[in-house]
Amino acid sequence: MIRFLKFAAVLPLLAGIGFNTANAQPPDFTELVDKVSSAVVNVEATRTAEAAMRQRGQHGQQPDEQEVPEIFRRFFGQPGGPGFRAPQPRDRTSMGSGFIISADGYVLTNHHVIDGADEVVVRLSDRRELDAEVVGSDARSDVAVLKIKGSNLPTVDLGDSRNLKPGQWVVAIGSPFGFDHSVTAGIV
Repeated sequence: MIRFLKFAAVLPLLAGIGFNTANAQPPDFTELVDKVSSAVVNVEATRTAEAAMRQRGQHGQQPDEQEVPEIFRRFFGQPGGPGFRAPQPRDRTSMGSGFIISADGYVLTNHHVIDGADEVVVRLSDRRELDAEVVGSDARSDVAVLKIKGSNLPTVDLGDSRNLKPGQWVVAIGSPFGFDHSVTAGIV
């Protein structure tokens, strides 16, 4: 009987929580997205095949016969000999998002997007494409700072992640894989 009374006493509290939760709506981010979207950019970084080979020290040289396992020599031929086709080097392009943090053209993006790139291009929300210079980059924190030429560019204000608390809403706005205006919301 006491168990039933305890359950009966807690039931109205649970019903109230359920009612409040059912009426709660997720926040509307449209105003925020409208405010900052013009400062969100697409970053495209290209690394030429020649640069990649130079960095690896290959300079287009064929491997020595002893370096190629027998099974590969049987199927693909001897290095440099008939039937052997060396892999053709290709340029590598990576894409990612970034955002303008100063009206004079500083852009924050990810290190992994621009790592080893020979050319970096930033596409603004108005479709202008501007060459970018890598000012600094840190692999450990995966952060890079770029500089584009411009003035009076739209910016976003940087927040302080130390002020975030578990349970708060967060929004990610970007251009992953070249798709413009992607917005994702989640909870810390």
